[in-house]
Amino acid sequence: MKLFLDTANVDEIRQGAALGVIDGVTTNPSLVAKEKRSVEDVAMEICEIVDGPVSLEVVATEAGRMVEEGRHLSQIHPNIVVKLPMNREGLRALRVLSEEEVQVNVTLVFSAGQALLAAKNGAAMISPFVGRLDDIGNDGLKLVSDILMIYENYNFSTEILVASVRNPMHVVDAAKIGADIVTLPYKVLEQLLKHPLTDAGLERFLSDWRKQNEMVPN
Repeated sequence: MKLFLDTANVDEIRQGAALGVIDGVTTNPSLVAKEKRSVEDVAMEICEIVDGPVSLEVVATEAGRMVEEGRHLSQIHPNIVVKLPMNREGLRALRVLSEEEVQVNVTLVFSAGQALLAAKNGAAMISPFVGRLDDIGNDGLKLVSDILMIYENYNFSTEILVASVRNPMHVVDAAKIGADIVTLPYKVLEQLLKHPLTDAGLERFLSDWRKQNEMVPN
């Protein structure tokens, strides 16, 4: 399973990339806005750090404008994936961009029906938002499982990118059911890395080592 960082903060991306486990990055207009720089500058710096797909989302709301903006974003760097919303206008823009061989990530997917439509129009990736579904009492990972079944039934090549990840168990459960990609905030990556028993065990080993060295005569 591929792991992406869901951030536009280059410091977080550098730290994640240094671990050697990050395969790509997803952003959205809110995340890019926090950096107070142009989307082009942020995108180029991210692409210099991570050699993998980098999703940039359009802000246009009409299909024709989405296509124009998507073309522009895709030309920033070969690794750019254009994010389109899962709505009527986004679906229309997806058809045009996919026919032009622009890689598209369809975002804000909340149903298997939406995932089916996106795959039929050539989406390279779709992003089901599992955390937001859990927030309203639905089962986000059950949606991912349903999409997997549909895509396997019809050999769709669209990758499932699990988004809106809240905790390490979202990542682990997504891996258990076979999701292609999980995009996670940097804090969740840190939570995956750490465990209190690992810290306690290491401290115990070091404590025993120090005691043994104190007993050895100089």
